Amino acid sequence: MTDRPAPPREGSVDAPIRHPIGWKEVAYWDQDALFTEMERVFDICHGCRRCFSLCNAFPTLFDAIDESETMELDSVPKKVYWDVVDHCYLCDMCYMSKCPYVPPHQFNIDFPHLMLQAKAQRFREQGASRRDRLLASTDRCGSLAGIPVVVKAVNAFNRSTTGRAVLEKTLGVHRDAPIPQYHADTARKRLQRRTSSDIEVCAGERTRGQVVVFTTCYGNRNLPSMVEDLVTVFEHNSIPVALAAKERCCGMPKLELGDLEGVERAMRVNVPELARWVDEGWDIVAPVPSCALMFKQELPLMFPNDPQVAKVRDAMFDPFEYLDLRRRDGLLNTEFPMALGTVAYHVPCHLRVQNIGLKTRDVLALVPDSEVKPIERCSGHDGTYAVKKEFYDVAKKIARPVVRQVTTADADHFASDCPMAGEQIANGADGVTAQHPLTLLRRAYGL
Repeated sequence: MTDRPAPPREGSVDAPIRHPIGWKEVAYWDQDALFTEMERVFDICHGCRRCFSLCNAFPTLFDAIDESETMELDSVPKKVYWDVVDHCYLCDMCYMSKCPYVPPHQFNIDFPHLMLQAKAQRFREQGASRRDRLLASTDRCGSLAGIPVVVKAVNAFNRSTTGRAVLEKTLGVHRDAPIPQYHADTARKRLQRRTSSDIEVCAGERTRGQVVVFTTCYGNRNLPSMVEDLVTVFEHNSIPVALAAKERCCGMPKLELGDLEGVERAMRVNVPELARWVDEGWDIVAPVPSCALMFKQELPLMFPNDPQVAKVRDAMFDPFEYLDLRRRDGLLNTEFPMALGTVAYHVPCHLRVQNIGLKTRDVLALVPDSEVKPIERCSGHDGTYAVKKEFYDVAKKIARPVVRQVTTADADHFASDCPMAGEQIANGADGVTAQHPLTLLRRAYGL
């Protein structure tokens, strides 16, 4: 009797799995193979259409098919394929929450990483526009705009009607899109002026009880108060906090551009430094979900055989994920002298796809006389997508359901773990100010 090979899986009852990104292989850069795979995946998506309510990539594809001569994919111009690619901002929501055909299903569909492959091929062959390169160069922009003698002029220019008109005309940054202000007194400078070395380390079953903060580009130069709130809350919970000796952008903006070599350059700076802290007994926390996701998912998939990348992945936490683990070990301070009232809480996509649950909601809900109303819809911001002139109106449309829920919640506070998503939503909601949940938690502690 001859052994028969196991039949292919016909369902996806198992948890989704993610294949490594084979960008170091020659086959990854084969454009004919890329278009063959896009045709296969787009045709399956056309037959399913379950993701029509997510980003604009799917409506772009489905509308093109419905308006084509045969009303099938075979009569859709290849130019439309690139339109679909442009509207995918790698949020991963289709993969993690909607698609029934992800691995281990035999269809083996990974729509976001297929779009990433297309972006990478285009970037290698054509490069990118000056605007797109500039928006993806967060370290360079921040270091220049944050120069003490320059920062006030940059912020004033970005706030002025004339300045925004110039940015729209010269760079294609929409004049009404929210863009952050810059700070010369960065989070890293502020943290270097304080120390928590006198706090006794109290390890738990699930955490090691001392944290090195990856401040992120946004936290360091655009919203240093968010990082200060993180440190204050953690120190109040007897968690010593330290700062890595050096830090670069996590690489997410470069990833969205398809600049995979740029991602690797950032990784070669960040990962060895963070891995050294892990070896010395520290956990890692990043306050922006996209940055935490980069270390938890994308870098390990790009560098699946790098032990340092895996080490950093296993030690990387979202702030509220970490605090909730401390709570489960009986180590979280739950004395809250200040109530928060009602909080309309937006759950960012890059936090949802980490599959850790709604830890921000759970921790804020510990505050007495407080109610947290989570909103699990996309803000439409997603990195640099919403600030670009050609995508601004689409991004506003995507955000509209969230804006409606925020404005009708009659809440005392509005918060999002992603400060960029928070500003995008607040920009569409009159009289609403976005706050980070860490700011609210600090307030609840009366700090």
